[in-house]
Amino acid sequence: MATSWIKRIKNSILLKVAPRVLYIFINLLYSTCKKRFHTEFEDELSSPIIVAFWHGELLSILKGYMLYRKSANIYTMVSEHKDGEIIARVISLFGGYAIRGSSTRGGLKALRESFRVVNKKRDLAITPDGPKGPRHSVADGVVLISQKKKVPIVTFNCKPSAYWQFGSWDKFVIPKPFSTLDFYIGKPFYLDDLPIQEAKEILKERLMKNAV
Repeated sequence: MATSWIKRIKNSILLKVAPRVLYIFINLLYSTCKKRFHTEFEDELSSPIIVAFWHGELLSILKGYMLYRKSANIYTMVSEHKDGEIIARVISLFGGYAIRGSSTRGGLKALRESFRVVNKKRDLAITPDGPKGPRHSVADGVVLISQKKKVPIVTFNCKPSAYWQFGSWDKFVIPKPFSTLDFYIGKPFYLDDLPIQEAKEILKERLMKNAV
């Protein structure tokens, strides 16, 4: 009983402290890095779009999106797991919003909420291989949302000139201080009227083009 109580206290402290530490760390890290944006189009992106990026590039892409769009007004699909709660709180500190749910848990609820976000003309961010992989795989959700709501997908990648890479399933990437961050933003594309497997293969091919 005491052990369970202590565990709840530790988890509560972690959820309060970790997001703020990460928020400060990300801002400090990005302040030291040079940022370069490479786009495959000339016109300004209009909302809504679905921002697709690999789970391992999460730390780089969210901040890069906000710098590029000059806005944090994006909804990101985040797992209902405890780690997802930390990520959701970090997103909130940056001014963004989280949709809780994934292909493994709370998927239907997250799908309905994603439809509402798109209807409000807000951008939606999804990691096709999250929350548990396999790495660089594509789940059905991003394709279903794009096809159902007729919303274009825009791929985002980030290639740091120097970085640390975890041994986790997603090979999570953390740029090193004072590195150069090259952001690659693909041309918006639709997946309408395509079989879901073919649509997933097209999305994966585009995301792999500039993957770390």
